[in-house]
Amino acid sequence: MKLVFATNNLHKLKEVQEMLSDDIELLSLKDIGCFEEIEETATTLEGNAKLKADYVTSNYNYNCFADDTGLEVHSLDGEPGVYSARYGGEPRSSEKNISKILSNLEDKNNRKGQFRTIVALNLNTKSYNFEGVCKGEILKSETGNSGFGYDSIFQPEGFSQSFAEMSSEEKNKISHRGIAVQKLVQFLNNHSD
Repeated sequence: MKLVFATNNLHKLKEVQEMLSDDIELLSLKDIGCFEEIEETATTLEGNAKLKADYVTSNYNYNCFADDTGLEVHSLDGEPGVYSARYGGEPRSSEKNISKILSNLEDKNNRKGQFRTIVALNLNTKSYNFEGVCKGEILKSETGNSGFGYDSIFQPEGFSQSFAEMSSEEKNKISHRGIAVQKLVQFLNNHSD
């Protein structure tokens, strides 16, 4: 089965490809010749994931899934949430995003938060959503050098390492995206013809 993952993020593509079975050929936006920026104008993770999947399905006629992920920090009233990728302003940069979060948390004792991923799948004219949540806390400084985004300041519950200190295999087992994609993969394995 050919399935498009509506992303240009090579880190996310690699993470997901490692989790899929060999009978699913994962294609990126580049692979199908989609070079336009798909606007993420929704105010929810669910809305943005659906916008991206629908764009690919209606313009390129592929089964497609897209995700949107947000880091939701309790003492910041759920910020940055749906605005996680642009939290530090344009142009997007993990360094600016991390710097803003750490600065906003300086005087806060509660550093609990969670990553939440929504995967929207368009498969044979039907739509499905899969959610993954990983609870944890925001560290006071960056630690580790693998991963991407907020990985270096997020320590999942029950672990003494940040996501950026884990191998991709370890992270995929417990991460928000890993959980949502595992649900997607399980669904696809049960629905493949």
